[in-house]
Amino acid sequence: MSLFGDPLHTPQYNIIGDEVAVFTTSKGTIRVRLDGDGAPIHVGNLCELAESGFYDDLKFHRYVPGFVIQGGCPNTRDLTGEEVAAGKSGEFGMPGTGGPGYCIKHEYDTNPRNSHEDGALAMARSMMPDSAGSQFYFCLGPQHNLDSGYTVFGQTIDGFDVIASLRAGDVIESVRIEHDKA
Repeated sequence: MSLFGDPLHTPQYNIIGDEVAVFTTSKGTIRVRLDGDGAPIHVGNLCELAESGFYDDLKFHRYVPGFVIQGGCPNTRDLTGEEVAAGKSGEFGMPGTGGPGYCIKHEYDTNPRNSHEDGALAMARSMMPDSAGSQFYFCLGPQHNLDSGYTVFGQTIDGFDVIASLRAGDVIESVRIEHDKA
């Protein structure tokens, strides 16, 4: 059961195993190799949300220097970057409190590669283990203290400089899924 008492969402996305998420931001592009073997629920969820356009024009809402840059909250959609950076509340609530309307099951204790390295892509959640939905973060350096509580589902392969330049209020222009046979 989810945080809201509803059954947990199970993505229907068919994972091939060569998925690369391409995050186009107002600061540049980030390419992330997704780990469909280690975290299939999280990868399927991101792919479904990306393909639906869910992430288009959202803003990064949380920046902690040397720790993480976080985005994926739909409450940022109708706010300007300046409003998000200032911590303003929008029509649907505070940035950082929204989601897709469902939760997914955690995979941090079943993913053999659940390691928060520099550039790792992981899902944010509340205090409840099965409360992740759409909010994600990139690690700004290794954060191994998070390994036993948050699911890593991808590793940056290009765009570390972009991740380092991101701040609260910067725009997620789009997230698209490519297939990399390399």
